[in-house]
Amino acid sequence: MNHFENAEKIMVERFGQDCLIALATVEDGKPFVRTVDGFYEDCAFYVVTYTLSNKMKQIAKCSEVAVSGEWFTGHGNGENLGHVMKPENAEMMKKLRVAFASWYTAGHVDESDENTCLLRINLTNGVITDHSMKYGERYFAVNFAAKTAE
Repeated sequence: MNHFENAEKIMVERFGQDCLIALATVEDGKPFVRTVDGFYEDCAFYVVTYTLSNKMKQIAKCSEVAVSGEWFTGHGNGENLGHVMKPENAEMMKKLRVAFASWYTAGHVDESDENTCLLRINLTNGVITDHSMKYGERYFAVNFAAKTAE
């Protein structure tokens, strides 16, 4: 098992279900941070949100974002994948409805609203801390784009 594969295991264990992550965006040189429900898969976080929200307006102007969660910090690019009901979003939305089941259908999300969208945060790099050293290392510096880690 190489370092990237071990880092990926940690990411899936920690974030491959409903998890809270901090998402930072920038507008006019000023950072904005908020907590969102996220789901990690294949080097990206997925978030169900609203196209007209400040975070999505900021991402539309500058796609570079930072994320942070349980002993992980990273950078990436936000991408609006469009309405949650688009056919190309069906596979991921099926997973997210299960992962977010505790709150998703409790009136929090209106899938009929065309502004309800799927945000993908394509990770570029990050640092994972594993105090237990479950996979032999305490820190993993990950290049998600190249799928490498040190």
